[in-house]
Amino acid sequence: MSADDHRGRGRPRGFVEHEALDQAIRVFWQHGYEGASMGELTAAMGINKPSLYAVFGSKEQLFRRALARYRDTYVAYAPATLEEPTAYAVIESYLRAAVDALTGSDHPPGCLSIQGGLSCAPANSGITEFLADYRAVFEGMLAQRLGRAEREGDLAPGTDTAALARFVVTLGQGLAVHAAAGAGREDLQASVDIALRAVAAYSPWRDPVTLVAETTRP
Repeated sequence: MSADDHRGRGRPRGFVEHEALDQAIRVFWQHGYEGASMGELTAAMGINKPSLYAVFGSKEQLFRRALARYRDTYVAYAPATLEEPTAYAVIESYLRAAVDALTGSDHPPGCLSIQGGLSCAPANSGITEFLADYRAVFEGMLAQRLGRAEREGDLAPGTDTAALARFVVTLGQGLAVHAAAGAGREDLQASVDIALRAVAAYSPWRDPVTLVAETTRP
């Protein structure tokens, strides 16, 4: 019997995989990887434990699948921001979109990639490492985009684009923590306003004050 046949036999009648993953995302988002019990997961997904193991393999594999689904849905905005025409616009677009996503009313506040592994015992260190690698992917993409901007003269010559990308992503992660703790959208956007003043200093061809005034939200 093939793996696909085995997985198919484990599916309950009416089971739709992406809908089940959407429910798993919410449970992991609310409780974290370790805090999410199998009972909570199976109840939310409408699937019993043997079927969950047959379809997804294990709790860890389910979490990995849920995070991939989360990346392709809730965080789909992130790669698109890299298409903005200037480095400043890329960073502003990413941070503004992140705040909107982190404070959306149709899901738990914050970010699954942060909430999922805030507290993991040594036995689950693989989850912590997996989440760190997941977050590093966009940081690397952003660093590459900023590196191109520096080569094109859109950032000050000699800008440490890896450090700038790390700064932006670290700020985004901090915004996620504050959103999960109850910070509102306006307060988080005000923090973005301040960060953009620092970013504007790296635009060699524009006055930072004018640049911020032109792009800051109304």
